[in-house]
Amino acid sequence: MIQIKNLQKNFGRKHVLTGVDLTIKDGEVTTIIGGSGTGKSTLIKCIIRLIEPNDGQILVDGKDITHIKSALELAQLRRNFGYLFQEGALFDSLSVGENVTFGLKYLTDTPKNKYAAIAKDMLALVGLKDIEKLRPSELSGGMKKRVALARVLATGPKVILYDEPTSGLDPIMSEIIDELILDLKKKLGVTSVVITHDMKSAFEISDAMVMLHEGKVKLAAPREEFKKSKNPYVKQFIEGSSQGPIKMTITK
Repeated sequence: MIQIKNLQKNFGRKHVLTGVDLTIKDGEVTTIIGGSGTGKSTLIKCIIRLIEPNDGQILVDGKDITHIKSALELAQLRRNFGYLFQEGALFDSLSVGENVTFGLKYLTDTPKNKYAAIAKDMLALVGLKDIEKLRPSELSGGMKKRVALARVLATGPKVILYDEPTSGLDPIMSEIIDELILDLKKKLGVTSVVITHDMKSAFEISDAMVMLHEGKVKLAAPREEFKKSKNPYVKQFIEGSSQGPIKMTITK
C-alpha cells in the first residue's frame, strides 16, 4: 500500500502540489485524472523520487520514503517501481532487445547471459514477437509503447506508474494498451497508477479513481462511486463541459 499525506511540491513560486492526501491499494489499478498542469505527473515522479517533495509524507508499505538521500536506498526503492514515460523514452541507439534489458544491469543482479531470454519473454508478454533486433525508429507508436512496457516489466516491479499510456494512439491501440494493463494486474498482481485524460480508458481499467485539481485531491473513490459523483469538478471533467468550477484561460 502507498499512503500519501499532505504532499507538497513547489517549483520556485509555483505551487504544484498543495497538500495531496491519497491511499493507493495493493493489486489495484488507480487512475489519476485532471486538467493539464494540475500536478499529476509531478505526483507520480514524487512517488518514485525522481522529484523530491517540499513537505509531506509518502509511505510505501509503512516506510516513509520521502526524504531518502542515499543512492543505494533510492536504487533499492526503485527496484519495486516501474515507470512508463508518456513518449516511451526508448533509446534510439539501442536495439529493441537492448532497450528491454537496459534496467537489468542497474536494478538487478541478473546474469548477462539471461538477457536475451528475458527480452523475448517480456516482449511476448506485451504481444510482440521476433522484433528484438529492430531499432525503435522501425516501430509504430503503439509498438514503442509496448516495448517500453516490456522494459518496465523486465525488472519485476511491484508497482507500475503509467504517464498517459494511451496518449497519441488510435482507439484500437488504446484498447490494446488497456487490456495489457488489466492482464498484468491479473497475471502478475502488480499495482498500477495511471495518469490519463482518456475517460473511456479510465472507466474501463480502474478499480479506484482520483480527481486532482490545483494540486489537491477533489475526490478519490471506487470507479462506480466516482462515475456517479455529484462533485462539480468531477462532473464537469467527465462530461467535458466548459461550464463549471474548472476555468480554462484561452489566449489569442
